[in-house]
Amino acid sequence: MKGARPRTYDADLLVVGAGSAGLVAAYIGAALKARVVLVESGTMGGDCLNTGCVPSKALIAAARRAHHARNSSRFGIRATNVTVDFAQVMRHVHGAIATIAPHDSVERYARLGVRCLLGEARFLDPWTVSVDGRPVRSRNIVIAAGAEPAVPPVPGLADIPYLTSDNLWQLNSLPAHLAVLGGGPIGCELGQAFARLGASVSLFEMQERLLGGEDAALGELLADRFCREGVSLHTNTRIESVSNGRASFSREGERGEMAFDALLVATGRRPRLAGYGLESLGVEIREGRIGVNPFMQTNHAHIYACGDVTGPYQFTHAAAHQAWHAAVNALFRPFKRFAIDYANLPWAVYTEPQIGRVGLDHDGAERQGVRVERTRFEFSELDRAVAEGETEGFVEILTARGSDRIVGATVAGEGAGELVTTLALAMQRRIGMNKLLAAIVPYPAWSEAAKRAAGLWKQAHAPRWVYPWLERYHRIRRGKKRH
Repeated sequence: MKGARPRTYDADLLVVGAGSAGLVAAYIGAALKARVVLVESGTMGGDCLNTGCVPSKALIAAARRAHHARNSSRFGIRATNVTVDFAQVMRHVHGAIATIAPHDSVERYARLGVRCLLGEARFLDPWTVSVDGRPVRSRNIVIAAGAEPAVPPVPGLADIPYLTSDNLWQLNSLPAHLAVLGGGPIGCELGQAFARLGASVSLFEMQERLLGGEDAALGELLADRFCREGVSLHTNTRIESVSNGRASFSREGERGEMAFDALLVATGRRPRLAGYGLESLGVEIREGRIGVNPFMQTNHAHIYACGDVTGPYQFTHAAAHQAWHAAVNALFRPFKRFAIDYANLPWAVYTEPQIGRVGLDHDGAERQGVRVERTRFEFSELDRAVAEGETEGFVEILTARGSDRIVGATVAGEGAGELVTTLALAMQRRIGMNKLLAAIVPYPAWSEAAKRAAGLWKQAHAPRWVYPWLERYHRIRRGKKRH
């Protein structure tokens, strides 16, 4: 699409989409005293608030409490007849959304100085966006249109009702048997939660293990826990077709069928590229998402993209990280710009045990030809884990060969999402294993696991040649024995 550059503009920054990325971009723009217009066609807060992070973690919290109540006998607590009121669980979920919603509301952003327009956005030209027929011209535009559930082309799926992470939250009764398609983070989190709430859960994954993008040990750890909790796992399995209440599948040439009461499609999310005239702009699309350079610019210098619509990481905090770069680079182009860096970006999967990672894992280091040393500390050796009966898990830290510099870390176990943040900060601030070992942490804290891992690294790199000299030094200091 071609269009003449306007002589005047209605805004310095126009943001399409009021999800995690769009809200941050608008906030940054307003904080920098720019004139900002924020356009949202749905509900303020986007996926994270309304259908993603917030409701899923609220559901997981309820499921965790039910599970721990049933399994509290090892602590000497007898909790009999634990029941789940699923309607009340969902009221808790929606209550969490309602409590957080004012932070993302039109009212709050209007107070910040952002002009919020609720309506359908459509590009008229590279500088003009129509919002329900009202044209708005902007010197810079940030596309933060988010993503939507990726639905696989399974025969029969389009003809039956099914659940996704978008419509799941409208359930008012617990399915007796839930079939979950997908063994990635969404499928694992929700599958375990529904099993803990009392549903019979069958989880299907085409790859050989859960969390296929992560180290094999993590998938095996989760699979073992899921099986112990009664989740029926079907890895290396393809769904061939579905009908109302029935799925046909195949595994290694063998076929089978399974009945279900509800079907949850959790096979990932795809960038939202249609519905707002993007195709008419000639914006470059790479691998199914908006292509951007390290400054979050598209092939139109004044049009930026951030969040799930461009990836490559579909995390709320990654979206915020990108949004800062998009907004600042847009408003200060061409005088100053900042390239984005993902090297220290942590992420977590909120199953139990939790999974957290930052930087490289062992497989990634091998692919990139980075020579690393691996230090692993087991939670079974951590006093806090023993006291709480949560000894399943570990901290694994990768250091550059011949150095104490941390290049990656993986945490599995209780509080992994919090502990990996400590290690991400260490990487960001170039705190190596020696300084990590010198950190003072409260006892007994989960964060002590990182220090204990650093201690193991130090033991492996101790200058052993000095030990005989130390023994001699202390022997001399003790003096000769008198007879």
